[in-house]
Amino acid sequence: MFMEQLSNGIALGSIYALTAIGFTMVYGIIRLINFAHGDIYMIGAFLTLTGITLLNMHLVMAFLFGMAGAALFGILIAKLAYSPIFKAPRINIFLSAIGTAIFLENFAMLIWGPETQAFPDVIQNNVYTFLGFRASTLQLVILGTTILLVTVLTYVVQYTKIGRAMRCTSQDMDAARLMGINTNRVVYITFALGSSLGAAAGALVGMYYKAVFPMMGFVPGLKAFIAAVIGGIGSIPGAMLGGIIMGVSESLGAAYISSGYRDAIAFIILIAIILIKPSGLLGKAVKEKV
Repeated sequence: MFMEQLSNGIALGSIYALTAIGFTMVYGIIRLINFAHGDIYMIGAFLTLTGITLLNMHLVMAFLFGMAGAALFGILIAKLAYSPIFKAPRINIFLSAIGTAIFLENFAMLIWGPETQAFPDVIQNNVYTFLGFRASTLQLVILGTTILLVTVLTYVVQYTKIGRAMRCTSQDMDAARLMGINTNRVVYITFALGSSLGAAAGALVGMYYKAVFPMMGFVPGLKAFIAAVIGGIGSIPGAMLGGIIMGVSESLGAAYISSGYRDAIAFIILIAIILIKPSGLLGKAVKEKV
C-alpha cells in the first residue's frame, strides 16, 4: 500500500514540478508571478489531444505540437498582456495575469467546448513490481519525461548563450541591457520555455487521468505555485524538490488521513515551511537596498 501510494505521489509530484518550473523561471527573470500559467497547462493538454484525434499525429509528435503551441501562447501573453504594462505598478500586472487566465479559459470553451473530453488510450498501461515498488507504464513515462525535459532545460540554462543571457538578466536586467543583451528577447524565450513545460505537464495529466476540460489548470496551477514557493521561487532545483514533496505528501495524506484533505495538505505544507524558512527550502534570502 505504502509503495503504491509513493509511486503515485512521485508521478503526481513530477507533474507539479514541471508546472512549477514555469512559474519559477518567469519569476526568476522578471519577478512576476504568471497566474495564467495554469491555463497554459490546460491549453497544452487540449493541443495535444487535438494533435492525436483531429490531426492523426503520433503521440510524440502530438506531445511536441502541444508544447510548441503553448510556447507560442506564452510569447503572445508576454508580448500582449505583460510587456505594455511591465513598468506599471505590480497590482496592474497581477490584474492583467488574472484577466489573461480568464480569457484563456473562455477561449478553450469557445474552441473545444465546456464539456470534459476523453483522452484516448495511447499507451498500454501495464503494472510493474520491483522490490515491493509498484509502478504503471504511465507513471514511468511521466517520470522519464520529466527527467528528460528538466535535463534539457538545465543544459540550455547552464551551457548555452541564451542560458547565460537568462542568468545575467535574472541577476540585473538593467545591467544586462547595458551590456548589450536583448532583455525583451530573453523574456519571450523564458515565457516560451516555461509555457512548453507547463503544456507537457498538462498533456501528461490528460494521458494519466484520460480527461481534459477548460478548468483543469486552476487547481494544479495553484499547487504548482505552492510547490515553487516551497522549493524557493526562482530556483529550478527548488521547483523540482517542491513538486515532489507536494505530490508525495498529497498522495500519502489522501491514503492515510483522508482524501477530503488532499487539497488542504498543500497549504499546510506551505505554511509550515514558510514559518521555518521563509525563502523556501533551496531559496536564498535577497537583501534589497531601499
